[in-house]
Amino acid sequence: MIENMNELRSFIVVAQTNSFTKAAARLGVSTSALSHSMRKLEEQLKIKLFNRTTRSVSTTEAGEQLFKKLFPLFESIEDNINALSTFRDTLNGTLRINGADHSFLYAIWDKLLAFMQKYPEVNLELTSDMKFADIVAGRFDAGIRLGKEVDQDMIAIRISEDMQMALVATPQYLKKYGTPKSINDLTEHQCLCVRMPTSEGLFVWEFRSPKTQELIKFTPSGRLIVNNNFLVKKACLSHLGLALIPKDRIAEELKKGEVVEILSDHALNYEGYHLYYPNRRQNSPLFKALVEELKL
Repeated sequence: MIENMNELRSFIVVAQTNSFTKAAARLGVSTSALSHSMRKLEEQLKIKLFNRTTRSVSTTEAGEQLFKKLFPLFESIEDNINALSTFRDTLNGTLRINGADHSFLYAIWDKLLAFMQKYPEVNLELTSDMKFADIVAGRFDAGIRLGKEVDQDMIAIRISEDMQMALVATPQYLKKYGTPKSINDLTEHQCLCVRMPTSEGLFVWEFRSPKTQELIKFTPSGRLIVNNNFLVKKACLSHLGLALIPKDRIAEELKKGEVVEILSDHALNYEGYHLYYPNRRQNSPLFKALVEELKL
């Protein structure tokens, strides 16, 4: 019999993070104390739960099976405890959300602020990531991505308007190198490229033909390759080349004339951001409140 149920909670956090150091930080204990606690749990169960090396930790087959059984149970316990807050006319708990920085900063920031003001006892943990994260493996409550295509066991709720793209450059760059008049002209220019973290390929620029509405794809090339849009914007404002970037990210600079939009009649819109999450989360009062605040 387990002497201390907190050891099971600690086990779940270690399995989530695959790290004693990260788990200890989240639990507010020392790494050595947590490691000792997990060895004690293994002794009580008489089974090895973790494979340990000097640099990493991962669940054994038995440990993974235990995690898959325990995690939804503890999650259900937390949801039921959080549900009791309805008797106090408030909600509490923690929600972990994964999404691209653009989704947080430009699409839903005001909604998140309103949510936190409405529920002052709720904690949000936002993880900015350009990858399409596996929110189940990453132990997130929800993820945010463009479009509504998600796995079958997921639910997607639209939370933002369409995302407008804009091809821009500074007047200084255009004065020196000229202004492209067509998509083909882009081959003669320095394009600011983004290396995608998932595929490791370059982000392919997409446009819409103003005559036929046909989708046009263009693979950019240039001297500078970065891995996020903060660096793209910085490089563009430093007169290093053309940037294809969400229009709201560069709106102030467009208004001030610090950058100029090019081939605006070819600009493409992407379907807005969606909040996606496992269907089991829809019964949580706390999560329902978040969905209600974010949805269009």
